[in-house]
Amino acid sequence: MAKKKNTKRITKRHTRRGYASKVSYRLKEIPIKQIKVWKEAQARKLDREGISELAKSIKNKGLQNPPMVQKEGKNSYLLMSGQRRLAALKRLHAKKIPALVLTKKTEYEIPDAKAASVIENIHRKNMNVKDMAAACAFLAEQIGKSKAAQSLGLSMSTFKKYHGFAGVPDKLKELVPKTISRDDATKLYQIISDVSKAIKIAHRISALDSPTKKRYLKVLARNPRSSHKKIMKKTRSFAIQQNVSLKLSKRQARGLGTQSRHKDTEPSALAGKIVSDWLRRKGY
Repeated sequence: MAKKKNTKRITKRHTRRGYASKVSYRLKEIPIKQIKVWKEAQARKLDREGISELAKSIKNKGLQNPPMVQKEGKNSYLLMSGQRRLAALKRLHAKKIPALVLTKKTEYEIPDAKAASVIENIHRKNMNVKDMAAACAFLAEQIGKSKAAQSLGLSMSTFKKYHGFAGVPDKLKELVPKTISRDDATKLYQIISDVSKAIKIAHRISALDSPTKKRYLKVLARNPRSSHKKIMKKTRSFAIQQNVSLKLSKRQARGLGTQSRHKDTEPSALAGKIVSDWLRRKGY
């Protein structure tokens, strides 16, 4: 455990993605039970093994980087960063811990404090898709989609993918499921951020069967500025080209025949699988 230090107020450049400012704080020893963790800061479950290793490190080497907190009221502090360190210290049954207490001049407003805490948690360790989606939804509500994407170091298109259906505007959501499916609405908004334009496209493709809608959205993703007529033409062309014929040399035909007998499948089906697997590896 780190020894208590009597230090004067410290001011330095404290940077998080999307949050860069001069932060002033003082080092203070605080009863660990007085530190609260934002509910939203727990966007992912803490790795037990990782916390155990961190606890061992703190026990052997001391606490090198104290958690940062913000005063909430009398005998109450909100955790701004250091959720894993706090969990490790609790595992060590610490009663009091050194913490960096933000001064009033550099305290976060409540929404930004929550957002900053979530961002800090996210950058500690990679999150799964579900947890990232939950974090993106929370940050979008607190600080807006553009700032949230910047804070997470994501492009807007990648942010939308994580945000998923939760990030689809209400006017477009209203078309689900009568006009368009939930998944198609999500994909459509990821491609077209203009809500009125996305709604028009949703109505235009509502009568298409599911496979054709899927092909349409693929073509639209590659050509978002093309007209509906041009996209439909490419969609139909794409459907036709799904059935292709192959001309093999005698040697290739014999090889295909041998492999099909080994796998107990039709040569044409095996040839289709080989081509399909190859295209998939290429990213198509």
